[in-house]
Amino acid sequence: MADSTAADLRIDGARLWASLMEMAKVGATERGGCNRQALTDTDRQGRALFRSWCEAAGLGVSFDAIGNLFARRRGRQSDAAPVLIGSHLDTQPTGGRFDGVFGVLAGLEVARALNQSSLETKRPIVIADWTNEEGARFAPAMMGSGVFAGIHDLEFVYSRIDKDGVSVKEALEAIGWLGVLAPGAFRPHAAFEAHIEQGPILEAAGETIGVVTGIQGCVWLDLTLTGVPAHAGTTPMEARRDPWRAATPVIEAAFAAAAAAGPEARCTIGDVGIAPGSRNTIPETLKVSFDLRHPDAATLGRMRAELESAASRETAARGLGWRVEEVFHMAPTPFDPGLVATVETAAAKLGYPYRRMISGAGHDSLHLAKIAPTAMVFTPCLAGLSHNEAEDARPDDLAAGANVLLHAALAAANA
Repeated sequence: MADSTAADLRIDGARLWASLMEMAKVGATERGGCNRQALTDTDRQGRALFRSWCEAAGLGVSFDAIGNLFARRRGRQSDAAPVLIGSHLDTQPTGGRFDGVFGVLAGLEVARALNQSSLETKRPIVIADWTNEEGARFAPAMMGSGVFAGIHDLEFVYSRIDKDGVSVKEALEAIGWLGVLAPGAFRPHAAFEAHIEQGPILEAAGETIGVVTGIQGCVWLDLTLTGVPAHAGTTPMEARRDPWRAATPVIEAAFAAAAAAGPEARCTIGDVGIAPGSRNTIPETLKVSFDLRHPDAATLGRMRAELESAASRETAARGLGWRVEEVFHMAPTPFDPGLVATVETAAAKLGYPYRRMISGAGHDSLHLAKIAPTAMVFTPCLAGLSHNEAEDARPDDLAAGANVLLHAALAAANA
């Protein structure tokens, strides 16, 4: 392979965009988005379309026992550990056209570009469509990559059910994607994932590429405050044991802890539950959900500790009870420094404005980083919108991200 040929190699941006728009027709919604939830008939249709494109590109297609789809481009050393490029085709119920699917089809475009240039690689390149990344129909999210990486037990995942009582295994059988290949049957030499940013940072800065250095940590906590239910009209304010009187300062303390932790910190309250839930009754219990995030584990721990300290202090002052339940914990996950540098080098050589950044959202790369050197490539999305039918991206930005992916994967596949 001539170095000059490889240096000049680019993906076909128009073809990538056409593939994205064709896939967007599968599960298309009236408001311009996609509803292609995992293991539904629309997921089956999307998988079939992607498989047909892979086979047309001469790739060998297989799928494992959790339905992860793998499309393999041969390398000169057929038994060498492959370079893995992957993301997901499933969407939220009111999802967009690019979340996940861009990373899958950018991987296909890498293979197509290499085929057009007749370039061989030392290692095979495998493109993956991971099952149920979104977690919209079945929990947990990032299911397929989690099973592949050994994070989740296969039988446990098979037993998960949706709101209609259908299990994951039943749904896989129904759409014909219950494979026989053992999950994790191969280990990647390196893993890449291209993805829209799902936030506003790149667009606001006028930058084209995010060189992702890792995924921030996240903890979900349910704070339950317990008081005494009483009549709203007859109970004097000073006599009340009202959970709200503690909730408001605790919430303020949580936001203050996030502000003190710096610009990378996040604190979100997305759900509140009240019982008995009557307009003219002081509540007995108040449950507040907290989503705390930070890329540094120690800082995330301090944010949690400050929330719990405030809960203890404020409830003691008001004669209330409290407890905190940890619902979910995702430790901060740094990506491989060498592979991150490979992505950065590719962006620089191609002349794209870029920045190093942390991913605020979880991705399949979170699990893959446990078993292989991993890195991600971000591209802007308009107004930072994602998990939204109005999610959008510029064709040139997506082509740039796919070009960075191409050159990073090429470097890893020849290592």
